[in-house]
Amino acid sequence: MPLPAVRPVTGTPPSHSTLPALERARPAQPQTLQPPPTPQLQRAPTPPPQASEPQEAGVEQSQHRRLAVRDERLAQKLVTTQHAVTARRPSKRSFHRDEAARMFSSTLRTQRRGIRDLVTDEQQLVRYGLPIWRTEAELALALQVGLKALRHYTVHRAQDRVLHYVTFAIPKRSGGERLITAPKTRLKALQRRLNALLVSKLPVSEYAHGFRTGHSVLTNAKPHVGKQVVLRLDIHEFFPSIHFGRVRGLFLALGYGYPVATALAVLMTEAPRQPVQIGEVCLYPPCGPRTCPQGAPTSPGLSNALLVRLDRRLAGLAKQRGFSYTRYADDLTFSGDDIAAAHALRLAAARVVREEGFELNVKKTRVARRASRQLVTGVIVNRVLGLSRQTRRRLRAAVHQYLQAHAAGAADPRTLARLDGRIAYLSMLNSEQARRLTMD
Repeated sequence: MPLPAVRPVTGTPPSHSTLPALERARPAQPQTLQPPPTPQLQRAPTPPPQASEPQEAGVEQSQHRRLAVRDERLAQKLVTTQHAVTARRPSKRSFHRDEAARMFSSTLRTQRRGIRDLVTDEQQLVRYGLPIWRTEAELALALQVGLKALRHYTVHRAQDRVLHYVTFAIPKRSGGERLITAPKTRLKALQRRLNALLVSKLPVSEYAHGFRTGHSVLTNAKPHVGKQVVLRLDIHEFFPSIHFGRVRGLFLALGYGYPVATALAVLMTEAPRQPVQIGEVCLYPPCGPRTCPQGAPTSPGLSNALLVRLDRRLAGLAKQRGFSYTRYADDLTFSGDDIAAAHALRLAAARVVREEGFELNVKKTRVARRASRQLVTGVIVNRVLGLSRQTRRRLRAAVHQYLQAHAAGAADPRTLARLDGRIAYLSMLNSEQARRLTMD
């Protein structure tokens, strides 16, 4: 099929010389200057379109009219920059508002923390019976040291020339070694004063039996006597899990200002350090985060205060299933008569411990029924409190050997002191077992 013929275009297109004539033919309109693009202009609503004006015949409308449009590129840059600044800015709050409220009470200051952390909440400190320290100078005065001497210990340095702690290892009863970080003489004196003035007055839950006056392994084991099943859990790396942020967040939530809370947290924590020899100078830069040292006088009481919420959550979890709960340092103990609920309780307790920022040592998890030996912090709780039969037999043999050595004139006074201590411990747990041992 043949294609239709193309008709040639007649006439010439309008040249540049004819454009001014067309512009002069348009009706005169007042010129309005448009402001530069701004975020306010970008967020402003688009004006409604205006009705087109009548044009004369043969006159073309210009395509060079200036339009007020939104600058999308400028808005995207502003939003991106704002998000970037927000992402780089770390959050100063160590405790969530609901977390701190459940941890202690609804009276804790948890709103507008960025402003209120700079000011000491004296009313709240009085409510908790804690000393009021508004500045580092008042803290130094309470600890009976100068401000310069206090800052020698409360400033975290990236390159320290001296070590404030002595680290050594002691053997564990179950095998392996336990790392002890003990403060030196001057720092230990400061921590003991701080322990008497502040740490010993911190809130503690009724379920904690370790590091408390009037509590011991005896009070920790009593609630679990005569139960059908005993569940024991152990927190892995207990003191190293309590880091600097948790300690400072606790004192901020209690009412201390930011400078004092930071100084207290540095006094009670320490980072592992590695010696580096540079010429004739030996430096000790930190090679890890600051945590509670196992060996400082303030660490035991501080750990009890930081685990208040964990204790209450685990106690509520146990109460729902008819179980009892106690904690001695890092040993968590549950006991009850519903054997079938022990497995679900173990899983739920592990989840709560993880949510609180700790981990369980799975190798030390034990579930003991009535037919087996039920042991809670070294105390037998099957029917009555006491020591195991094997332990009592070894103690009786040690007493017999000492009596024979004493009759031969070769007794060691240190051996007598050790035996007196072990017999006194048994008498605290079960006076009847101690009486039978001494009579034999």
